[in-house]
Amino acid sequence: MKKYLSTVSGVALFCGLLAGSTLSVSANEKLVELAKDPANWVMTGRDYNAQNFSAMTTINKENVKDLRSAWSFSTGVLHGHEGTPLVVDGMMYIHSPFPNTTFAVNLDEPGKIVWQNKPRQDPTARAVACCDVVNRGLAYWPGDDEVGPLVFRTQLDGKIVAMDAKTGVTRWELENSDIKVGSTLTIAPYVMKDIVVVGSSGAELGVRGYVTGYNVKSGEQLWRSYATGPDEEVRLAGNFNDANPQYGQKGLGTKTWEGEAWKIGGGTNWGWYAYDPDVDLFYYGSGNPAPWNETMRPGDNKWTMTIWGRDPDDGMAAFGYQKTPHDEWDYAGVNVMMLSEQEDKEGKMRKLLTHPDRNGIVYTLDRTKGDLISADKIDDTVNWVTQVDLKTGLPQRDPEFGTRMDHTARDICPSAMGYHNQGHDSFDPARKLFYMGINHICMDWEPFMLPYRAGQFFVGATLNMYPGPKGDRQNYLGLGQVKAYDAIKGEFKWEVMERFAAWGGTLATAGGVMFYGTLDGFIKARDSDTGELLWKYKLPSGAIGHPMTYEHDGIQYVAIYYGVGGWPGVGLVFDLNDPTAGLGAVGAFKQLANYTQMGGGVMVFSLNGEGPYSDLERGEYQPQIGTPPPATPGNRAALETGKDPS
Repeated sequence: MKKYLSTVSGVALFCGLLAGSTLSVSANEKLVELAKDPANWVMTGRDYNAQNFSAMTTINKENVKDLRSAWSFSTGVLHGHEGTPLVVDGMMYIHSPFPNTTFAVNLDEPGKIVWQNKPRQDPTARAVACCDVVNRGLAYWPGDDEVGPLVFRTQLDGKIVAMDAKTGVTRWELENSDIKVGSTLTIAPYVMKDIVVVGSSGAELGVRGYVTGYNVKSGEQLWRSYATGPDEEVRLAGNFNDANPQYGQKGLGTKTWEGEAWKIGGGTNWGWYAYDPDVDLFYYGSGNPAPWNETMRPGDNKWTMTIWGRDPDDGMAAFGYQKTPHDEWDYAGVNVMMLSEQEDKEGKMRKLLTHPDRNGIVYTLDRTKGDLISADKIDDTVNWVTQVDLKTGLPQRDPEFGTRMDHTARDICPSAMGYHNQGHDSFDPARKLFYMGINHICMDWEPFMLPYRAGQFFVGATLNMYPGPKGDRQNYLGLGQVKAYDAIKGEFKWEVMERFAAWGGTLATAGGVMFYGTLDGFIKARDSDTGELLWKYKLPSGAIGHPMTYEHDGIQYVAIYYGVGGWPGVGLVFDLNDPTAGLGAVGAFKQLANYTQMGGGVMVFSLNGEGPYSDLERGEYQPQIGTPPPATPGNRAALETGKDPS
């Protein structure tokens, strides 16, 4: 239900409403129904709530120790593999980093590729990718009476592609981002109704961020909403932020910038979405302002670093809450949004949105209007902020850890990588716990001035990164944590340290087991209630994707991408040694190459390794007895005359 009036006009409104009025409800319901079946994994977070939770219990805390490898699949591509594959009705859809090949494999015989779609891209896209050439996943649209099911992919060269889910044939493709100005695409597309939504990348090159909605069938652009600039381009609804005017309302996308700095002001969104069909709003975060050097862009720099609630039909914003006004540390606010329904401290049942931000604060909002419910530190070592005022939403900063020209700020926690980054975390609704993969990294920050040049990096800061206070700073280990968090009580039920960041995120299951991967190449299972380590397996390479689970032929499987890379792996994959390279990541992860190397693919596990190849005959080559050999120059004479040519 929409509780605000749209101000959009003209053709865009007509097209948007048309797209959302006819078959859209049906398509939405199909996705919801597919997601209810635990055999499937139809979107990155499994369902619109983005909880990464499975109700399956076949694998549980008593038998998880018996997990064994059932099958695996190599994408043939190195570099970082983020996100998860999708599983829909017995088919698995697998994506790769650049060159962004997409595969479909039938789970009856996953060793045989049903189809693959490999695009030809402009290789110069690699040069403007910020932090490795990753891709975060695919989207699935279930089809209707007119058009069959589709799979959507973004490409590093800025294109979005719609593929026939049964054949892999490209239905349409179009340019969403211009790599000439440094705008690439690494985000997973997101489907609601008959609309596919795509974000943008490139804030580190001064790209002005936006999110765009397209018609799934034709690729027609329905709307585009920017993060900065005039209200009509940011697309603020008539009653935008009426429930929370202290967040700010009209005119701020330009007034909070000096001159026209908003035109090169960042705010891209390359992270994750969630959607509530009942409220009919989708949620995501806009990223950091550009450049990183805060002296070059005075003001609050709205609406970067903002949690948005927008209407999928027309892109109009119902609310926007800026978490880090005038960001000084690259705390890009694009992290996962997880939806739950829980009683608040007063016992009132509420529709909630929980978001572990890069700035080290985990926020919980009422997602109907954007009311701020809680804002807790992810770790007690977060030091740039003392607390967040829940009435105003403003962070109360510690000036000792602020940045400014002609000053090197030291021991800022968290680092620009955040205490949480792109990991897609999970929520167990029975235990009311969020399971978060966390970085434990701090930094020194020295800014410098630089001009803007389209297509070139526009950062303006030199960073040194190292483990947080709980880690081993001498040996650059202890760079990650995993925690179980109660958003209502504001408490952490348990936490464990990791050698490197738990970059990819987590999976929660009703079997009382939570899974996650590590940069040094393990997939681990812990007791959801206590954090006790129950099982682990050494993968061929480091993991920066998050685990998923599905069922096929009565067997529950757990799958995860392996393939080290991403921002923490740039030193390893590009063979860099300068500790300040990779925007500071090379120094922090200097030890990573001693624990893993590149690789890329999917590993799939089941109890005792049961699976399609438990039947030894499955997938074996079967010669066709009695069929004559094909004609070749050497045997053509024999075939024609019946005589041996020798």
